[in-house]
Amino acid sequence: MGEGRMRERQDVLIIGGGHNGLVCAAYLAAAGLSVTVLERRGVVGGAAVTEEFHPGFRNSTASYTVSLLDPKVIAELRLAQHGLRVVERPYANFLPLPDGSAFRLGNGQTEAALQSTSPRDIERLAGYGAMLDRAVAVLRELMHRTPPNLGDGLSLADWLTSLDAARRLRHLDLRGRRDLLDLFTKSAGELLDHWFESGPLKAALGWDSIVGNFASPYTPGSAYVLLHHVFGQTNGKPGVWGHAIGGMGAITGAIAAECAARGVHVHRGQAVERVLVDDGRACGVVLADGRELRAGAVISNLNPKLLYTRLVERAHLDEDTAQRIERYRCGSGTFRMNVALSELPDFSAAPGTALQPHHQSGILVGHSLQYFETAYFDARSRAHNPGWARAPVVELVISSTLDDTLAPPGQHVASLFCQHVNPEVDGGWDAHRDTVAGLMIDTVDAYAPNFRRSVLGYRALSPLDLEREFGLVGGDIFHGALGLDQMFSARPLLGQGSYRGALPGLYLCGSGSHPGGGVTGLPGRNAAREVLRDLRRRPRPD
Repeated sequence: MGEGRMRERQDVLIIGGGHNGLVCAAYLAAAGLSVTVLERRGVVGGAAVTEEFHPGFRNSTASYTVSLLDPKVIAELRLAQHGLRVVERPYANFLPLPDGSAFRLGNGQTEAALQSTSPRDIERLAGYGAMLDRAVAVLRELMHRTPPNLGDGLSLADWLTSLDAARRLRHLDLRGRRDLLDLFTKSAGELLDHWFESGPLKAALGWDSIVGNFASPYTPGSAYVLLHHVFGQTNGKPGVWGHAIGGMGAITGAIAAECAARGVHVHRGQAVERVLVDDGRACGVVLADGRELRAGAVISNLNPKLLYTRLVERAHLDEDTAQRIERYRCGSGTFRMNVALSELPDFSAAPGTALQPHHQSGILVGHSLQYFETAYFDARSRAHNPGWARAPVVELVISSTLDDTLAPPGQHVASLFCQHVNPEVDGGWDAHRDTVAGLMIDTVDAYAPNFRRSVLGYRALSPLDLEREFGLVGGDIFHGALGLDQMFSARPLLGQGSYRGALPGLYLCGSGSHPGGGVTGLPGRNAAREVLRDLRRRPRPD
């Protein structure tokens, strides 16, 4: 992948070889630019990597499931030709419930589960789905656009009424626009309580509103986090979640292969110490070993807070920008685990260790929105512990049930995505990591009593580990909270919403820019378009 001697001068330098950095590099190289990607770790892919965490067991280390990867990125970067294959879950979610029963969401399972408990909700599912579909159609359009670089004093509402956005909203009637405003501003809990009465149904749908979001489902704006997670698709099927064969590293491996085909130079183990600034313009970087590299454009794939507080000297920032980036909100309340299992979980609500469809779904321990809210306030208040929920929310995805390349025959790997933990805990995370890991295992074990004894080994990643290893400040998987003050033109700050950073020649291509987090590839794709516009270059027809 162009790992030869590093050239001292390039058209473009990209800091960070996560998926968006690689996507951006591929598009720029296709336009004939010389592009170098500098990755601090020994492997590219950022948080979308597949690694061995226990002898013989591999799994997606951080990011772990597929739906948001943009179809245009898949097609234009020829990811399928580079071996990417995504398989679908049989249905979306399985929720074991405290009374010993279970709730299943998706692929016809929802209606069957509601028939005896909430028949009214069956009638309302179609209307809720249609409402989301209308909003998602607009969101998909806006996610491919560059937000206008609005100045201070302008808001999301100003953008939604701007000429560009108005052209994209014109097919929505007044009801549709009101629905869209609700999804941008209201809480997921308020929205779901209006539509439905079933607690497990609202939990299954509302889980998306707290994924990577250190907040209650009743926090205003959490409905947008829900919406952000449902705009995706798998194999052309909207709203469906899937698994990349080989883990998430198969996605970034395919993108890296296309980068190599386009002549991108990718250098691993090359930490950037500082962004070089000459006469107020970003003009290169200084590596940790002291070498200087120069370029016409410097593009950051890092969390913006990391970029501006560690790599750009404060003297190069105006005081308002410096102060606001220090207040840029990061921290997702996430505790991430990869677990090696000797057998499949034997759920009390669905007995048996032989493979069943629920083992291939997203298994959610958390039966109501109130359960989610209690977990958040418990972790936030620290009233009873150093900073984590005593009854956490856990999504369990057993990747090996869909992909037998990850574990030895007859054994399995599971991803545990856990909420809520406080990004900062009393005594520091290194002192509490294994205690909280044990709590998460026990939380699953309460519903599948063989789970703890089937654990052969695990790797736990606290918010601090996620920050140290992947640069996710405060463990924030989105590179910044998806609040109304940090979205669209205000992501990461007003005046930088168009992928252009605080200095001329400095650009942003990571999840801290529009449209935000998740493995979409869209920040990288959109940023490349703006860089090419500034450099007056267009992609070649191929």
